[in-house]
Amino acid sequence: MRRKWQTVCIVLLVMILTACSSSAEGEAGSQTYSTENLQKVSDVSGTVRLSLAGWQLENGIDPVTGQETTGFNQYIDDTFKKMYPNIKLEITQVPWENAQAKQRAQLMSSDVDVIYTGGAFAAQYYNEGLLRDLDDLIDKDKTFDPSIYLEGIWNSSYSTRSPDGKHQYGIPAILGKRVTIYDKQIFADWGVEPLSEVPTPEEILEKAKKMTGTDPKTGEQTYGLWFSGNSINQSTFVALSYYFGEKGGEGTLDKPGDIKWSLDTPGMVKALEWMGEAAKLAPPAFVNGSGEENFGLEKNNVAMVLDNSGTTIMSEFRANGDKELLDRYVPVMNIGKNGTGWVAVDPFIMAKKAQNPEASWEVMKFLASYDTQKWAYLNFDYTPTLKNADFIEENNGYVKNAMKMADITKPTLMDEANPFYNSEIVPAVNGYLSESANGKSPDAKALLERLQSRAEDWSANQK
Repeated sequence: MRRKWQTVCIVLLVMILTACSSSAEGEAGSQTYSTENLQKVSDVSGTVRLSLAGWQLENGIDPVTGQETTGFNQYIDDTFKKMYPNIKLEITQVPWENAQAKQRAQLMSSDVDVIYTGGAFAAQYYNEGLLRDLDDLIDKDKTFDPSIYLEGIWNSSYSTRSPDGKHQYGIPAILGKRVTIYDKQIFADWGVEPLSEVPTPEEILEKAKKMTGTDPKTGEQTYGLWFSGNSINQSTFVALSYYFGEKGGEGTLDKPGDIKWSLDTPGMVKALEWMGEAAKLAPPAFVNGSGEENFGLEKNNVAMVLDNSGTTIMSEFRANGDKELLDRYVPVMNIGKNGTGWVAVDPFIMAKKAQNPEASWEVMKFLASYDTQKWAYLNFDYTPTLKNADFIEENNGYVKNAMKMADITKPTLMDEANPFYNSEIVPAVNGYLSESANGKSPDAKALLERLQSRAEDWSANQK
């Protein structure tokens, strides 16, 4: 999701139709937000220092569609300043490349009150004691309704809840989109039945094998499958662990010394061996995270892509209104059990030493509200965290499937919030994939046994 924040800006066709409408509306028109009936909603006063990772502050032009986008500053001028006239925002924009270190420094030096950041960073900051629990603010605020958010996220995301699940420290603002998408045309060329709505790993592997080779209709090389071979969070491995019923261990991340690891189980072996077999069906460049650049476009040679956002496809549709590609590239659920998969959740969080918690809370609520999420989706295609995101286009199955997945997925220790997962398991899995793709036969069980031993040593050192 972080890469998307850096590189993708999407404007909807509906915004084009309203961009020149009444000056009483936001720059992008009434489909984005209206300023006509905005009134003061709070008497809370103070200054709030806000740090935003990756947000676009100024109005701009979408590089794909060529349409105008309404930046954060304009949106705040049109809305927040009228609703919260006594709260002054001091905004700092932080590039994603430097966000983790920069925002940690801001927290440690008490130079920030509210932060928007990556979910893994938020979990780390919380475990380092740099964030404030929100429980007291939520309990006494009768205007705040947590039930507007997807239940699966609100109740269990590591990015917003404490490791023991007892405290809320963040409000979910934006989801990552990670769904399985297949190319209906390549399936038809090979005479392969379309994917199920909730495909299993076995179904995907079986069909990928049939479509790796010379396309019988075009004579071109096609590959049955693509997934990232150098993922920084190896979300495919996470989804497979869900499918095979593996949690990686028992325990909580706030007590890493007490975790009882289970990384060398038969289910984990099956998950890793599935990836090794799948590696032989992907374009060779998948080990470097590339090889699927044409997926979503007319000249594509990959039948299925895991953990895709569908952004390229929706961008093309929004740019020219042509539904051909939209009809051709079909989203289904992820490969975890019942369609689950790893869910990225980027939250708003509050500094432990926030100067004005009351004003900071008002800012957090506004920035994670329905209206702000609507503005963010319509201008930048950010996936909402809301149960009732009625502003999503009817034909955007990519976002809808991502939200369904987020609502039913419950994270385990196989998560980027887990330091051992990020530092040891992910590199080991990526190395296994590289060997498999290069014709070697790495021993999955032996690798997992080594990880199990290292995990036990790691936990022992945390006590």
